[in-house]
Amino acid sequence: MLRYKSLEEFLLKKNDNIFIFQIIIVILQYNNSNMGATKTDHFTESQNQIAVIAKALGHPARVAIIEYLLKVNTCITGDIVNELPLAQPTVSQHLKELKNAGLIQGSIEGNSVCYCIDENTFDILKEYFSKIIFTVTNQKCC
Repeated sequence: MLRYKSLEEFLLKKNDNIFIFQIIIVILQYNNSNMGATKTDHFTESQNQIAVIAKALGHPARVAIIEYLLKVNTCITGDIVNELPLAQPTVSQHLKELKNAGLIQGSIEGNSVCYCIDENTFDILKEYFSKIIFTVTNQKCC
């Protein structure tokens, strides 16, 4: 049995393209497998929605973006870049996450996107946390 110092060395010495292709497929299948995936279908739509929103709010830059939008009402990406100590591509990625979670909306204005808070999503959060606060304040702990 031949020994190679690395997978790369092995692939370079192997001339069979089909074999290399098969190895790549196996690696991609392993990397894209559902190992450790959450079982979101076991939870209600409301529970999944709150989890998506909470995950989007789980980064301080995104919280800062929300706070800035609350302060200025609407703005473009460049305004947020000027406000935060982050590069434009990083801010854009955070905006994308917030938009995907439904926390903000963006409308195209010329060459820019104007962002604002999506009030419907914050109404969902307000209702959810109001129920929790009401329950906690009206129950006794062990």
